[in-house]
Amino acid sequence: MKNRYHLLERRKKFIGMLLAAPVLLGTFVFFLLPFAICVKYSFTFGVGGAYFVGFENYKEVFSSYAFQLAAVNTLRFLVIGVTLNLVLSFFIALLIKKGLAGSRFFRYILLLPLVLPIASVVMVIQVFFAETGIVNNWLISMGVPLVQWLEGPNAFYVLLGLYIWKSFGYSVILLLSGLNTIPEEFYQTAEVEGAGSMQKLVSITLPMMSPHFFLATVMGIVNAFKSYREAFLLGGKHPHDSIYMIQHFLNNNFENLNYQKLSVAAIMLFLVLLFLLCGLYLLQNRYREE
Repeated sequence: MKNRYHLLERRKKFIGMLLAAPVLLGTFVFFLLPFAICVKYSFTFGVGGAYFVGFENYKEVFSSYAFQLAAVNTLRFLVIGVTLNLVLSFFIALLIKKGLAGSRFFRYILLLPLVLPIASVVMVIQVFFAETGIVNNWLISMGVPLVQWLEGPNAFYVLLGLYIWKSFGYSVILLLSGLNTIPEEFYQTAEVEGAGSMQKLVSITLPMMSPHFFLATVMGIVNAFKSYREAFLLGGKHPHDSIYMIQHFLNNNFENLNYQKLSVAAIMLFLVLLFLLCGLYLLQNRYREE
């Protein structure tokens, strides 16, 4: 009986490994192996990584003005964009939860930016914010000097607004689903005990929403890196310095066949994202425990 039990267990394990084999093989071939090659290139020089140079490639990339500019812009965009998106989305989700007038219609249009072709959206942005666009013509008619929206520092805020507009609806849906999972009994009990609106928000809503904040933040970071498409369509391969992102640096080095710099930048981007997401995860768990 015992031998038969062990035989069945081995058979289940074998079938499980057989079913998981395509996924494991795909992960190895398309993710782990290329990442290992990328790590190798970051420590070598020459065609095919012929010479080992240690950390020279890292020193060269860190001292590069293009990489420093791209890193600062990307970090700035992440901090401002993700924070604004999260705060605005949570505020609108609270209003919808409380039954704001017209909230049912508002729910229908929340995800509209996600289904619109990004090229058409960027074309509309260019029509409005180009040097001879609608906004500048309107400003000139009011006596305001011409503003360089896409060829100057304001390009950052145009891209930021485009990111928030595109990611806003998805974040609202995520946070609204989290608000709907909080039992109403918690708020009723708090009211009986004399808690005000701010006390209920701080003591009930925010702690219960921490997993949903974590998910919305992660998705916001992912969508922020996807904004490279918009930045590329707005400014091309070499846009204004304010919207020169880390993806521009990667793409330009790939086109120049500089795989060493490309590998270093890719590894640093991976490590930053890894530490950032792990830090958010630990912070969320600690907040929930407290």
